Amino acid sequence: MTAAYDTDVLFDAEVPVERDGADDPDRVPALMVLRRGLEASPELKVGAAFTILMALFTAAGRLVVPILIQQILDRGVNGPDGFRPAFVYGASAMALAVIVAVFFLARVTYLRLVRVAETTLMELRVRTFEHLHRLSVADHVEERRGVLTSRVTSDVETLAQFANWGAIAWIVNSVIIAATLAVMAWYSWLLTLVTVVVYLPLIPMLHVVQQRQFRAYGAVRNRVGDTLGATSEAIMGAGVIRAYGYRGPVRRRLVDANERQYRAQVSAHRFFAWLAPLTDLFAATALSAVVAVGVWRGDGSSGELIAFLFLVTILLNPVAEIGEILDRTQTALAGWWKILQALDRPIEVIEPDPGVTLPSGPLSVELEGVDFAYRDGVPVLHGVDLAVAAGTTVAVVGETGSGKTTFAKLLARFADPVAGTIRIGGIDLTEVAPASRRAAIRIVPQDGFLFDATVGENVCYGRAGADAAEAAAAFERLGLVDWVAKLPQGLDTPVGERGEQLSVGERQLVALARAQLADP
Repeated sequence: MTAAYDTDVLFDAEVPVERDGADDPDRVPALMVLRRGLEASPELKVGAAFTILMALFTAAGRLVVPILIQQILDRGVNGPDGFRPAFVYGASAMALAVIVAVFFLARVTYLRLVRVAETTLMELRVRTFEHLHRLSVADHVEERRGVLTSRVTSDVETLAQFANWGAIAWIVNSVIIAATLAVMAWYSWLLTLVTVVVYLPLIPMLHVVQQRQFRAYGAVRNRVGDTLGATSEAIMGAGVIRAYGYRGPVRRRLVDANERQYRAQVSAHRFFAWLAPLTDLFAATALSAVVAVGVWRGDGSSGELIAFLFLVTILLNPVAEIGEILDRTQTALAGWWKILQALDRPIEVIEPDPGVTLPSGPLSVELEGVDFAYRDGVPVLHGVDLAVAAGTTVAVVGETGSGKTTFAKLLARFADPVAGTIRIGGIDLTEVAPASRRAAIRIVPQDGFLFDATVGENVCYGRAGADAAEAAAAFERLGLVDWVAKLPQGLDTPVGERGEQLSVGERQLVALARAQLADP
């Protein structure tokens, strides 16, 4: 994915394409990230033309003030008729009205852009989350959960910070710069040329800074993912860490991850440290040059020169903000690229549409020449042939790592075999409708994952629309009524995050009741 894309001055850097923790030598242009991001977030385009039009009116309102100042000086104070109070007060009132109107118009523009940005971010979070949930079990095995979590949390947050200010600033400031230069040229093409010539060297400097900044923020996003992964692992493994006195090594890993993120952050921000002083230097030079050339030429009225200086001052603010906007843009694009990489991961388990409905009642299970391997290429299952008649109870035993859990996950279609066929009730599992498969096949993992809710609510997750009475009936069918009665609040007992308030065995009982309620 290298090569040749048309790029402009501010968006033609390349960022390393990294597979979350592993460097890849390929590069991708920043403009391509922007294009791909807009394709993945069509909500950003909604009402864009109207927003730009409002930004134009905002810019025009700001430019009216210098023109009115020039008219006040040349026609109301220093004109041939001398001081004209009515004209001065009228023009001043008009300037005040314009300023107030610009204030409200800018507020409406800002609120509109924020609404669009937040809608986009919400949709992007949901879209990324749904995509991660549709990935094969192989993707989740090879990737740390903290890194995947960072895709829908911290990486989206970098976009939030940019979208709520940076994107708005790009639109409004671009319009202001273009409109201001046009009005300046109308007053004096020479002074406008002087201003442009002074600012011209800033463009290649911004180009160089942007290249390095984009790469630096790409590294930052990787380090943030590493830190979240290490932190998540340390928190979830707190019990094991304390039991085995493993605090030292875990602490060193966390400190190392934080230090690498710290170094990446400092490295990225050092580029921004150059931008603010640079823009201030060019701003002061531009003002000085305009005053010097304007006085030296001596043509035009004093009001026109003062109006021109006001216009240069209006130009200074958006130019000065370029540094900060560029900084926000780089970190946002780096985060956006990480999200796009997650969305680019192929969905290996393609669900049929609409798919075949499994027959009711007990179902047979058949495996024919089934092979499966994770991403490391080591085969877990090889040439498995199996026939289980409907209504049969079967125990699959084997050494640790022999593929028992993987076998169960294939039956639930968390992944597809790399070779061979699985049939349920005589129907190829890849042709079964997702809802029918979930209703007929349930897996109760040994870790017994529970949600942060009550015992009854966790059991009710087994089937949509189930109530507390059905949850109690599920425990009764399993002979677990006495166990439920011993709980502090019965079915209303909170289980805590991941079910940590229950023992491992108790979590398994709740998970079994959840599967029982579904009646698979």
